[in-house]
Amino acid sequence: MLADTWNYLLAHPAQFSRALWVHITLSASALFLAAAISIPAGIAVARRSNWSLAVVNIANVARTLPSLAVLALVMPLLGTGFAPALFALTLIALPPIVTHTITAMRGVDADVVDAAIGMGMTRSALLWQVELPMALPVIFAGLRTGAVQVISGAVLAAFIGGGGLGDFITAGVAMMAVPQLLVGAVPVALLALASDFLFGALQRRMTPQGLRAP
Repeated sequence: MLADTWNYLLAHPAQFSRALWVHITLSASALFLAAAISIPAGIAVARRSNWSLAVVNIANVARTLPSLAVLALVMPLLGTGFAPALFALTLIALPPIVTHTITAMRGVDADVVDAAIGMGMTRSALLWQVELPMALPVIFAGLRTGAVQVISGAVLAAFIGGGGLGDFITAGVAMMAVPQLLVGAVPVALLALASDFLFGALQRRMTPQGLRAP
């Protein structure tokens, strides 16, 4: 089975390279856009109890939606192709990042904030020098979750013409061709594991020494 998969890969190097590049580009772009939206939004509403509760509740509801359902909802509005897939994957990545950002900001020690304010720190300095450094480990936990969800969800982009490694998987399922399916499935699994490891390492690196797990 693995030999057949390897032979199929060797027979279609250009097609595989193109699909891999599209998958990585699609996933990275969606994660970047989601972070650019979610992190500032989470910071903005974190200190407003009513707003933060509403945003967290909406995000939690959104997290229950299957990835394929999100893609299906986007298709009638934006059509098919890379851009609609990017939009849908960005929506998929928003909930875990915004909820972790709100949790992180609300979890900053109030005594530390009061002490910083007492020292005369401006609101901007307080955010950049105190709150964000303390919140970063939890924020990166959200990015870690979002990255894995986006990489996995990008497989389904093949259903709306988004391209990527999902093309091999859907074609393999349709034709009952296991080697072709594995050419798409194995790299996706490796990408998800690699992103989880990378963001996990960054999360541990940003966690204060005394709070790290042994």
